[in-house]
Amino acid sequence: MSYEKVTQGQSRLIIGTKQTLKAMKNGHVSEVFLADDADKQLTQKVADLAKELDIMCHHVDSMKKLGTACGIDVGASTVAIKKN
Repeated sequence: MSYEKVTQGQSRLIIGTKQTLKAMKNGHVSEVFLADDADKQLTQKVADLAKELDIMCHHVDSMKKLGTACGIDVGASTVAIKKN
């Protein structure tokens, strides 16, 4: 389900931890996806900010699958969907 949602929202994706954190702080994010096999120090920052800002946070099992769902050839630890 989560990978499908990422695939469907490709035009509104923010890929990467730094970009996701910046967009979250600016109020541009409706939900985030975190790969469980990513570095916990990186993803925890996003998870904490999502909780603080009341942004829906989804966990997926694989960076590689998350990257593929985004249409990129590398893994992605964090992906956000921009608000409409």
